[in-house]
Amino acid sequence: MTLLKTSFVFLFALFTLSSIAQKPVINILDSGGKASLRGLSVVDDNIVWASGSNGTVARSTDGGKNFEWLIVQGYEQRDFRDIEAFDANTALIMAVAEPAIILKTKDGGKTWKKVFEDTAKGMFLDAMDFADDSKHGVVIGDPIRNKFFIAYTENVGEKWIVDDESAKAIAGEALFAASGTNIHLLWDKKIEMASVFFVTGGNKSRIFQDDLPHELSIIQGKESQGGNSIAFNDSDKIIIVGGDFANDTSSNDNCVLIKLNFQTEKAEFTVPQAPPHGYRSCVEYITKDKLVTCGTSGVDISNDGGMNWELISTKSFHVCQKAKKGSKVFLAGGNGKIGQLLYK
Repeated sequence: MTLLKTSFVFLFALFTLSSIAQKPVINILDSGGKASLRGLSVVDDNIVWASGSNGTVARSTDGGKNFEWLIVQGYEQRDFRDIEAFDANTALIMAVAEPAIILKTKDGGKTWKKVFEDTAKGMFLDAMDFADDSKHGVVIGDPIRNKFFIAYTENVGEKWIVDDESAKAIAGEALFAASGTNIHLLWDKKIEMASVFFVTGGNKSRIFQDDLPHELSIIQGKESQGGNSIAFNDSDKIIIVGGDFANDTSSNDNCVLIKLNFQTEKAEFTVPQAPPHGYRSCVEYITKDKLVTCGTSGVDISNDGGMNWELISTKSFHVCQKAKKGSKVFLAGGNGKIGQLLYK
């Protein structure tokens, strides 16, 4: 065998071994019992918070090696569907309804202060999101008197101001409190203005840019159908996942990619060539082109910006998130399950 052939064989073998070594897998880190976890906030590669049913909050400060499991006193029967953490000590948790509340801790979950409450009939909060500055945030809920409930904060959730001029909903249109990721807040520091994007489902599934709605080519028409999660890349590239949670193995119209022109407010829509393998409640950019999405029927990875998806696990998860300041990716789901995306 010539030296050239030998080198080629060696390089090919090295490439093959490298490809095998980079196979994505889900590593289960911990289980907090029977709590269903739908809230997840990954501050950095070490600080991870999660929240869910039965008043449950989980916190790790060592990258998921160990989790501290907390039950918020006085709220043992509440379902905290979303959480926003800012550091190892400071976090907000959101309970959906009866009544809708937001609590804040500044001491790592030892004590909690109520910073928002609404007892209105039909009140149901779905998700929170905060801008990169951590000060400006938004919370969204199902329509009240045919208008989506939206409230803003400018001081890390200490005080919330309700938007009385929020967008109108179509009959049967609502939001899913599935992963806390159906809303995204962009804050322009130069002009001190916020833009809010959110995705709806049910009888109608649309994406809203503030008050401007865009129709979505995603499955809709039933309470269990529609968009569930929205993720941004470079501000103008958007991906939405969802589907039908009543038929969670169906890939029918469960994902759409959007290119948004902020100047003209026009949007270009594309559907994947190979969509995620079932209903998905959360999607997250890992890099510019790599994404992860999860749902009750499994976890998918895309390496080409969301055009093609590969099923990497049939494990059920509700939410996934990459570290805001880091590279690690964590997931959370039913039965207190917390996992991490690894490449082996």
